[in-house]
Amino acid sequence: MIRVRKPAEPPEVLRTKGARVQRSQCAAYSRAPRSYENGKRSFEFDPNIYGHETVKRALREAQHGKCAFCESKFAHISYGDVEHFRPKAGWRQEEGEPLGRPGYYWLAYEWANLFLSCTLCNQQFKRNLFPLRTPERRARNHKVDVTAEDPLLLDPAVDDPEEFISFREEVPYAVKGNARGKATIRTLGLQREELAEQRRKHLRLVKALQQIIELRIPEAEEARNQLLSMQQDSEEYASMTRAFLR
Repeated sequence: MIRVRKPAEPPEVLRTKGARVQRSQCAAYSRAPRSYENGKRSFEFDPNIYGHETVKRALREAQHGKCAFCESKFAHISYGDVEHFRPKAGWRQEEGEPLGRPGYYWLAYEWANLFLSCTLCNQQFKRNLFPLRTPERRARNHKVDVTAEDPLLLDPAVDDPEEFISFREEVPYAVKGNARGKATIRTLGLQREELAEQRRKHLRLVKALQQIIELRIPEAEEARNQLLSMQQDSEEYASMTRAFLR
């Protein structure tokens, strides 16, 4: 997981259509807040807006074609999911808890709340989980400032994940046992075996390049350049590679 630097200007579809729908939903909630809180009413969200191709394209470019969470490149097998960092329709503090409603409906089309994720990170692991260090500070509607929250999940557009999560070989761990690193690894399934297998393959190449460099053969310079390239943000599993070579 690495820092994601999005363009400051949101795609036009979010600034126009998204903003209109957002205003409408906020007004609807204000008219009947209890109905949305008890689930009698629910919001309908338009994936053609937050999942518009211009949004996906901007996220792909900002994330170098990688999942914002596990750093896997998936374009060759999947279009990817537009993931809402703060869940739009409902939230859970912990796995197995009842769904809290109405969710962060007012952030459904908010550029800062959107990332591109692989299907596994989004649909099998994170889903509607959004744990806070202090659950009582959760923003329950659009009238409350979300910046007062203290989320346990790392926001890759705000936080520098490498300050919280590092690697021992292919295994991620929370730096100095910090709570946010632990929660992010657990919630996003960053220790899942299938992902670890891909990281191990990547590390084998890193180690092989190191051996070539140590032999000081003619190919050593090319191997050194390859290792430098593999540490760039654009490369798959860059944070693990940097941690291993550090």
